[in-house]
Amino acid sequence: MKSEPGAVATGSTFGSKGFVSATTTRSLSIPVPTLLSVSDLIQGCQKEIEIQMPIASDVLLGKDVKIFQPELVNLYGCTIDAETKIGAFVEIQKNASVGARCKISSHTFVCEGVTIEDEVFVGHGVMFTNDPYPRAVNDDGSLQTEADWAVVATRVKRRASIGSNATIMAGVTIGESALVGAGAVVTTDVADFAIVAGVPARRIGDVRKRRSPGHDPRKDTN
Repeated sequence: MKSEPGAVATGSTFGSKGFVSATTTRSLSIPVPTLLSVSDLIQGCQKEIEIQMPIASDVLLGKDVKIFQPELVNLYGCTIDAETKIGAFVEIQKNASVGARCKISSHTFVCEGVTIEDEVFVGHGVMFTNDPYPRAVNDDGSLQTEADWAVVATRVKRRASIGSNATIMAGVTIGESALVGAGAVVTTDVADFAIVAGVPARRIGDVRKRRSPGHDPRKDTN
């Protein structure tokens, strides 16, 4: 789940599958002192120091994808389908995919191995994971590399909704139109149309029974 910086995305032509590949115009690393003060940052901006923009050239974007603040996201090696909206401070890693007409709210982390199908809502600060037993080092103390662990895939099915600050553990499937409550920790599969909440998340209802006009979810007892 290591972050990797990208480069400026300025757009290009559509490919055969309806995606565009971001084109890179510039990227450079800036030598900075060990400790950087606020005044240093201000002076740097005043001198128009170029910085590395974090949308990599290998990101595939569908038609009419909206990334409202492209300088405040970190996207690399991922696919985002048509008309999806991406908020600020979102990271989407390589080999992750987001379907069409999704909403990925700010501060969300979508790691490698996550598949989000069409029309999914992801609230603010949602965290996906892809390793049930993460370690920084091997038994001999050497730093782990990609060769030392395997990505465990996670899937979010069509029209599911995930509330803000939820954590989705590696390997689960969240069913079609299911609803995950804010702050939930999802450790097992969620059935289609199920409502789950809590730590760990447990089923508390069915979205099909709770969509009637005027329904107040605060009065639910199951």
